[in-house]
Amino acid sequence: MLRIHFTGEDLARTVVAGTPDPLWEVSISLHRLQRRDTSVVFGPWRSQVLPHIPPAVRLLSPLAPPKGYCLDFLTPPPSGESLAVQTHVLRSTPRTVVRAELDEFRRQNPGRRLPSWTTRLAAGESGVLNRLAQAATSYFDACLHPYWERIASAVTQDRMRRTALLAQGGWESVLAGLHPTARWRYPVLELDYPVDQDLHLQGRGLMLQPSFFCRYQPTSFFDPDLPPVLVYPIEHPAHWASPHASPAPDETVRPLKNLLGAVRARLLQSAGDGTATTSELARRVHTTVPNASRHLTALREAGLIDSRRHHNTTLHTLTPLGAALLNGRPARLPA
Repeated sequence: MLRIHFTGEDLARTVVAGTPDPLWEVSISLHRLQRRDTSVVFGPWRSQVLPHIPPAVRLLSPLAPPKGYCLDFLTPPPSGESLAVQTHVLRSTPRTVVRAELDEFRRQNPGRRLPSWTTRLAAGESGVLNRLAQAATSYFDACLHPYWERIASAVTQDRMRRTALLAQGGWESVLAGLHPTARWRYPVLELDYPVDQDLHLQGRGLMLQPSFFCRYQPTSFFDPDLPPVLVYPIEHPAHWASPHASPAPDETVRPLKNLLGAVRARLLQSAGDGTATTSELARRVHTTVPNASRHLTALREAGLIDSRRHHNTTLHTLTPLGAALLNGRPARLPA
């Protein structure tokens, strides 16, 4: 059982994420693949992506088993950031953290043998962390990105439902309805869990993270000192993985192509998936980084995207005007 202990201050700081968390979805979707999930919900997706799984995923799978303890550093906080930001944090994981979590993995999963290369990971070889981050990116691009618009839409709808519940019945309605096993008796939220664990929020609040690929039970970090997050399963639209579940990207973006040109239209649409770096957007639209940078500059000057520096990268996201144009909604032009 998982027991989450709240204070009044924690309730004031509890939020529901409005977007899917890329690395949580990477980790949990790997569980669906490893469990050979052939259910109505995930079976079609699994059949479609199996031929496209990049070989580098063999690095991730042993560290994210479908049952038992998973390494916390594979899903670094803060939750809700872009894949580029999260993989940057992953690459920067301190050696002491990596070593401690690998030791914990061995204790919690005595029946699982870690690959021999994890000794280099524990020794602090940065190249191994870089390869893990690249493996996560390759897997995301091949197996999740083609469906990301649908995944994000389902997560947004879940947040809207939670927001409505909050307005009608307060946090009691939200927390008690998170999962069929949820039991809310202030100040403790109880949930069925594979192990017995207590999480004391201690004024830090809680990030409620809806997850598309989470299916059975909510999950959280093992380390209680990490920013508190509760990842929980959501409802899924019927036949979500069908090619006809939503308009194909080319059909959706065709009117924008006539207005902006093909590359800028695809860049605008890709930026709608969430904050991303220049190289990430270039990869998604199959163009070079310099060409993407040139077109992104034009989109920024037109007020359609916003760009900001983060460490050694530039992150791009839609402005309200860009989102309105992408979604075909009227927008108030800036003065």
